[in-house]
Amino acid sequence: MRILLAAAVAAALPVAAYAQDTETSAPATTATSPDGSRAFGIEPYVGVMGGYEQFDDTNPAAGIPHAPGGKDFDGGIVQGVAGVNLPLGPVFVGVEGNATKGVKGDIDWEYGVAGRAGFRIGESGLIYGKAGYQWVNFDALGNDSRDFHAVTAGLGVEVGPKSIGLGGLTGNSGIRLRLEVNSFGNFNSFQPVAGIIAHF
Repeated sequence: MRILLAAAVAAALPVAAYAQDTETSAPATTATSPDGSRAFGIEPYVGVMGGYEQFDDTNPAAGIPHAPGGKDFDGGIVQGVAGVNLPLGPVFVGVEGNATKGVKGDIDWEYGVAGRAGFRIGESGLIYGKAGYQWVNFDALGNDSRDFHAVTAGLGVEVGPKSIGLGGLTGNSGIRLRLEVNSFGNFNSFQPVAGIIAHF
């Protein structure tokens, strides 16, 4: 009986030592996002987009007068953005500022700030809503026209395939394509934009 007990103890010792060695050598698990990248962190980004905006002349917002000639204020725009995302597992929140220049049409300048919140999708994508405050100035009203301001809201998506180095929100930095639609005031403008966002 003593011989059998000694043999069992001798056989169990290497197994216990291996298990202990495996536990100490295995890396500690950390929370991850759906794409396998770190779930928490801070991610700054910058980007440039282009698009078009049309302001509703039948129901102007923020005291904007009716456009000369009875038409809507509209025009092509180029927009620069800079912001920070804070990932929270499968979701994220963030804040973003923008500066927009009218390149053709009635719009002179726009600028504003907005908060964003949404979900992480696929390999390196985002789908989100945003809300904030925006100021706009019109070329069509002359050099002395004031800035008009109101709330703004929008919806958007960002996509970037992992195969070209876009490993997720806090994984590899890289370029994503953004598609977004915004509105000024109580849906008193329609602004579709598209562009490139560089995440760091």
